[in-house]
Amino acid sequence: MRVLVTDDDGIDARGLEELATALDDRGHDVVVVAPLVDCSGYGAAIGPIHLTGQLAFKEVTVGDLAHLPAYAIDGPPALAVLAACQGGFGIPPTLVVSGINAGANTGGAILHSGTVGAALTAANLGFPAVAVSLAHGPDPAWRTAAAVSASIVEWLGAVGTVEHPVVLNVNVPNLALRWLRGVRIGTVATGGIIQSGFVPGAGGHLQLEMTSPGRPPSADSDTGLVSSGYVAVTELQGVRGHHDAALGPLPAQIEDAIQRTFHCVAP
Repeated sequence: MRVLVTDDDGIDARGLEELATALDDRGHDVVVVAPLVDCSGYGAAIGPIHLTGQLAFKEVTVGDLAHLPAYAIDGPPALAVLAACQGGFGIPPTLVVSGINAGANTGGAILHSGTVGAALTAANLGFPAVAVSLAHGPDPAWRTAAAVSASIVEWLGAVGTVEHPVVLNVNVPNLALRWLRGVRIGTVATGGIIQSGFVPGAGGHLQLEMTSPGRPPSADSDTGLVSSGYVAVTELQGVRGHHDAALGPLPAQIEDAIQRTFHCVAP
């Protein structure tokens, strides 16, 4: 299976190398396309590529994987996915894997994650994707996260796409493989960096001030599962419209309001 590997920590990140190595060891056709520099927190941004129409890149070697095609781009991870999935770096992939991110990506703050944004971009283009993150710790268990990633990629590759391309957000505890309690399907917790605030700092700066959530995350949330030693797998939805029946005839009301505002004549 042809697998595109990217990340938001940059082309030289240890997590990217471990992920590419694990997938290569499993016999997959791996191509690496990742940002030249750290692009954490970029979400699904692609930058002003429409202004120039050009994407600068250079061929690189990732770790000891000299046999793998690898490219560092001047842009965020979602742009790497956009270019690679449209054939910019050879045959488009079967599946996209983003990671391994240094630090968990759980809760509502995944909206801002470049790791997750890359995976959602893949889904928006019709490709299944996995975003993988490793919880912080003094001695990062990269190989644990890489082994978990490779297994999930093979499962997802076998399942393929359904009605909509599958996007899995995978968060791995910072534990040796033998100490993992298992894998659980989780919900998206509330909170994260979006609960924090900015306070006045010196020299015309605002200082980010982290705050603790008012109550602990639920046990079945992605945050709760990872903190309990489980690999948390959350299925994410891509960009598509949704109407909650509980809201009633809202679309019709909006249409009517617009027509009255602009004096439209209904057909």
